[in-house]
Amino acid sequence: MDSNNFHHNCGVGEREARIFSGLVARRHYGLGHGVGRSGDIAEVQPKAAGSSLLNKLTNALVLDVIRTIGVKKTAGCLVVPLATGMSMVLCLLTLRQERPGAKYVIWPRIDQKSCFKSIITAGFQPIVVENSLVGDELRTDLAEIRRQIVFLGPETIAAVMTTTSCFAPRGIDKLEEVARLCEEFGVPHLINNAYGLQSSKCIHHIQEAGRVGRVDAFVQSTDKNFMVPVGGAVIAGFDAKFIEQVGKMYPGRASSSPIVDLFITLLSMGMKGYKQLLTERKELKMLLTTQMEMVAQKHGLRVLSTKNNPISVAMTVPSDAGSSLTELGSMMFLRGISGTRVIDTADVKTIAGVEFVGWGSHTKSYPQPYLTAAASIGMTKHDVELFIQRLDKCLEKFKGGKTPPSDLSMNWDKKAAVDEGIGDR
Repeated sequence: MDSNNFHHNCGVGEREARIFSGLVARRHYGLGHGVGRSGDIAEVQPKAAGSSLLNKLTNALVLDVIRTIGVKKTAGCLVVPLATGMSMVLCLLTLRQERPGAKYVIWPRIDQKSCFKSIITAGFQPIVVENSLVGDELRTDLAEIRRQIVFLGPETIAAVMTTTSCFAPRGIDKLEEVARLCEEFGVPHLINNAYGLQSSKCIHHIQEAGRVGRVDAFVQSTDKNFMVPVGGAVIAGFDAKFIEQVGKMYPGRASSSPIVDLFITLLSMGMKGYKQLLTERKELKMLLTTQMEMVAQKHGLRVLSTKNNPISVAMTVPSDAGSSLTELGSMMFLRGISGTRVIDTADVKTIAGVEFVGWGSHTKSYPQPYLTAAASIGMTKHDVELFIQRLDKCLEKFKGGKTPPSDLSMNWDKKAAVDEGIGDR
């Protein structure tokens, strides 16, 4: 249905979706025109009726998914060919049009570069709010957010940018309370929900925040939530007009590839299949936590108590093994463990001129080093079991073999020999 595929078509423009490579043409199903027009990514492109239809259908399907899994009041959504960070930039640039005098974005600290850099890229000055330590868990400092709004003046603030999904021991931001603050002061509220669609807890807090206060948009990654290749995000919100304005802020046309990938995947999964994956993920989070607690007990360590983080698990690591903690991270990576993070709490990183002490731990002074693992959508029981086997071996080696073998570790070793086919390495 795109004009470049019509046999009678005579293209004399500067962009006629001519594709030199047959392999590339097949990879994109002959959809070469992309989506949108120069002034609006959601607008129908006359040359690309097929791509435009797929775009509309995909947005409708995603909106239905978001409403069905719990954010029932979502008024609109937009699938964009950008990752989460650049999608946050697009939202911030839209807010700039509405608040031309604004200079600041208040940002409860989360140690993930793209979140912070989205503020810088949009041309705003970040106001970093350090988190409060409550037991093991890092929580939102609401008093400091209020203080900054009053001190700077609500009219100078482009948005408060909160976060749901994150690495433990940080918990979900207190979305409802922040939403009430934003409603009280008339300040926009953006939620970074990068991989939060897969969590019923994150979804619940977004729904409640929209009910009791102000939420302008919540942004999530397509690859982290729907198991597609990297390159897309969903911008959703409770005000359809704002989401429409975000689409009009996108300059030029856009690639249809992330949209086609998501469309195919949603049809393949179906709502029943997606819900089943969400249920399995929640069950595996409980299994991962239980198994990590067993490993921790064996090695004289402990799993940190982070009840407000529904996806990530943090466990203390030996701080007296005589080896660098980065060595433990390397050991796990070389054994095929991906996605874990080993945090020594002493790193210092400077990003865009701003120094972050304790980088990686979401705070200046977390009291102990730790490692994290996450139970994300698509994970299997085998993934959990294999991770636990390899983590146990890595900890034994990291500590210099000081831990005596237990019945638990011997059982793991027998199973590992079968599963890995490699024995110790």
